[in-house]
Amino acid sequence: MTAISAAAARLRVRTGGPRDDGPKILEHIVGWVLVVVLAMLVTQLGWL
Repeated sequence: MTAISAAAARLRVRTGGPRDDGPKILEHIVGWVLVVVLAMLVTQLGWL
């Protein structure tokens, strides 16, 4: 590894992307709520 690439690896800046240590349960709950809302919309509109 060169000195420049080693320095770049140490100075890596976060870009605001998703983090691995976030609340996974909250993501699952929100995802399932969206699925249920979409299913209710589909059945109410008679698309099923």
